[in-house]
Amino acid sequence: MNKWPATGDFIYTYAYNEEEKDLCHLEMRSLFGRQSDTKILKTDRDIHPSRSPFVKERIQVLFEGSTLEELCQKLQNVKMGDSSFKVLFVKINDLEGPQKIEYEQKRQIERDLGMIIEGELDLHQPDVFFGLVPCEGSWHLGLYEKAEPVWLRHVKKPREYSTALSTRTARAVANIAVPDPEGKTAIDPCCGIGTVLVEALSMDIDIVGRDINPLVVTGSRENIAHFGFSGDVSIGPIDQVTGSYDATIIDMPYNLYTHATPEEQLDILVNARHFTKRLVVVTIESIDHMLSQAGFIITDRCVVLKGKFSREILVCE
Repeated sequence: MNKWPATGDFIYTYAYNEEEKDLCHLEMRSLFGRQSDTKILKTDRDIHPSRSPFVKERIQVLFEGSTLEELCQKLQNVKMGDSSFKVLFVKINDLEGPQKIEYEQKRQIERDLGMIIEGELDLHQPDVFFGLVPCEGSWHLGLYEKAEPVWLRHVKKPREYSTALSTRTARAVANIAVPDPEGKTAIDPCCGIGTVLVEALSMDIDIVGRDINPLVVTGSRENIAHFGFSGDVSIGPIDQVTGSYDATIIDMPYNLYTHATPEEQLDILVNARHFTKRLVVVTIESIDHMLSQAGFIITDRCVVLKGKFSREILVCE
């Protein structure tokens, strides 16, 4: 099979409900530096599609044309050699109104492109999966990869608390805190049963956990081991944290097992200021004034809804 030079662009499609929209957009801004309101994003940043709990699929763009006809012209000399292939017209795109292409026309376009590319079509188990998508006024064809919902594997844990973050939210929070894991260290000093730790470790983020409650530390260690990960979770208060970290994630304690008073919440933030460069806080109460007192500046934020219950996620430097 020919090796085609990539354009350097990637197209990601998204799936989320209205309650998750703000969280998804915050994660987009953290991973890609900007957000898209159309559930499709074109960028030069290469992020594995399974990292985000909201990404549906990714296309690594190989060919681009201002029109479908121009794109087809560029495919005239594509030879697959011994590799079979399939072309998929991606469902999520930014065509609307009279430009929108209906189901039967999409299937016809897939067949037409399949006839242009020289090689063996295989609709069931192709060696190469091409994705076709109109985006930002151009047509794109590239290597298609469907995201795997890794976070779904972690829903059922040996130890669970009803007030813990969902695995989907926890995964997004880990990405917001550590958008580029290479060479970065992170800590969750109020880790509870380890929902954030499990998601972060599954993405190879170098993170450690800590909690003042021995019962939840035991639960966190059990949950981490259950999914085959290895991570350090220690017992102790936040004021005994040593060293420094590139990112800190704090889901403010508020449940029956570990509850913090306003004074204790402020103390947590003041202590975090001593060992972290970047802080992501999950809270059910307004703590802007506390963050300011602790010396943090809020750089981004969102609200996560779940029925009538809401959490705020604050990104601080």
